[in-house]
Amino acid sequence: MNELPLDVLAVYAAIAVWLILAIVDFKKQSYTASMLMGIGLVLALNVRYLFEGAADGIAFFVSLYDVFDNLGLAPGESAPALTTCPDNACSVWGERYLNHPSWGVAFHDRFLNGSAFRSNLLYTHLVFNTIVFVLMHYQIARPGTGSHQVLHRHLGRFSFVCLSIATVCAIWLASSHGPVGEYGGALSQYGFYSMSFFVYGCAVMGVLAIRGGNASSHRIWMIRFAGSMWGAFLIYRLLLFVTGPLLRDYESASFLISTWFSAPLGILIAEALRRRLDRHAGEIRSNQLGAGVEARGQLS
Repeated sequence: MNELPLDVLAVYAAIAVWLILAIVDFKKQSYTASMLMGIGLVLALNVRYLFEGAADGIAFFVSLYDVFDNLGLAPGESAPALTTCPDNACSVWGERYLNHPSWGVAFHDRFLNGSAFRSNLLYTHLVFNTIVFVLMHYQIARPGTGSHQVLHRHLGRFSFVCLSIATVCAIWLASSHGPVGEYGGALSQYGFYSMSFFVYGCAVMGVLAIRGGNASSHRIWMIRFAGSMWGAFLIYRLLLFVTGPLLRDYESASFLISTWFSAPLGILIAEALRRRLDRHAGEIRSNQLGAGVEARGQLS
């Protein structure tokens, strides 16, 4: 019997905890706990690439989906969206799962047998994207008012430079997806281009807003940007858990759905949450104002 990969099980547990925290935070309309948990997930999943190398990091990533993509299949049974890889090296499950998502097998092979330049592009993208992901939460929590103004401006400029580098790397990597049928070919290539457009576009709109002196619009666009980042990272991965087993009769459908829809879905969710928070804050201010008027009336 193969030993269970405890680090994969730990990620499952962390995602379950994050989902519980997200529900609790949604009810409280305070998202600190789920945000911190999300940052921890990003660091845990992204930083391991730098220590293990691209191929081993990808094998771990693919292993997250082996359990779900093989649900309901008899031993030895496969599906159009599943395939094997040489020596089962694209997974950490040992001989427990021999069939893996075809996009994952291609992903692993492209970096196991690809050029060092391709791996370095991935590392650079991950490093700078992770920096931006962490800093954007600090920037939203500490807006550029009062004593935070100078630091907020400098961190914003630094984050935008990091995002620009990460986006260039992402587009460069995506430009070679056309011949990869397991990804969806050109549909995957343009899907990643669209993801980069949504993420970088929201950031650019936020920069233009603040340079034009519109702090309110800047806040709105940067919250949308944060949503696009959460979409590109977490929603992308969560969708694969659901669509993988549901669409395993179609080779690249699951991968393409995540690629095309995760970032815009993140923007929509962020916008809905922002409006809900702003509405709640408005109600609190209204109640406080009403209480102040009533108190002054009693004193007079």
